[in-house]
Amino acid sequence: MKKIWSNLQRGLKNYCAENGFDRVILGLSGGLDSAITAVLAADALGGEKVKAVMMKTRYTSDLSLKIARETAVLNKLDYQELDIEPLIECESAFLKQFFDEEARGVTAENLQARLRGQLLMAYSNQYGGLVLACGNKSEALTGYCTLYGDTCGGLAPIGNLYKTTIFELAKWRNSLNQALPEEVITRAPSAELAEGQKDENTLPPYPVLDAVLQMLVDEGKTADEICAAGFAAETVKRVRKLVERSAFKRKQMAEALPL
Repeated sequence: MKKIWSNLQRGLKNYCAENGFDRVILGLSGGLDSAITAVLAADALGGEKVKAVMMKTRYTSDLSLKIARETAVLNKLDYQELDIEPLIECESAFLKQFFDEEARGVTAENLQARLRGQLLMAYSNQYGGLVLACGNKSEALTGYCTLYGDTCGGLAPIGNLYKTTIFELAKWRNSLNQALPEEVITRAPSAELAEGQKDENTLPPYPVLDAVLQMLVDEGKTADEICAAGFAAETVKRVRKLVERSAFKRKQMAEALPL
């Protein structure tokens, strides 16, 4: 974990220097991915150079707000909270006129993510700074992300890390000194774009998902070989379909730092 962290820290610092950025901007959601990205950026550039914005909606839990605030304090981030519910209501009303019906399902969910991306890019245009996309490799490979939403940014620092590795990296980083609230490591991952939403309502559990992805994508194993390793055929088929159907998203994602 030490080597991974050092490589990412050095890579982020060098990328910013090479491209003329002295600060970064990201959305701090209260989830693990954005929290670990914020800590990484603070370690690389200094907390005062990290603009972290919590963009809350009616689906944002009190726990997410608590985690975002504590992460900001622990790492001395330039932190700000915005209530974007009025923006969502305004655009939803406009879309109702456009569609002649209510925006629903994934349309309404992605609206939130894209508004957040728009605000971060606007801040970058106004004040400078590199927008960081906080997605991980598990999400990128399965398409569990919103194009032009949470994928928005000029660099994806943890984009080459599987979710299970991020959990371990977070525990390791906290072993040095507490940079992350414990709740952000132990809570069930959720995009909080709908009531009661959890990642595992859409994806297989991350230990299973990441193991299948590693064999399928990194090692080039066939479905039969993965099943022979003990994974259910239906799970392997499902994961392979997700990877194939989301290839177009990956072609448009920000560059990920090498490990």
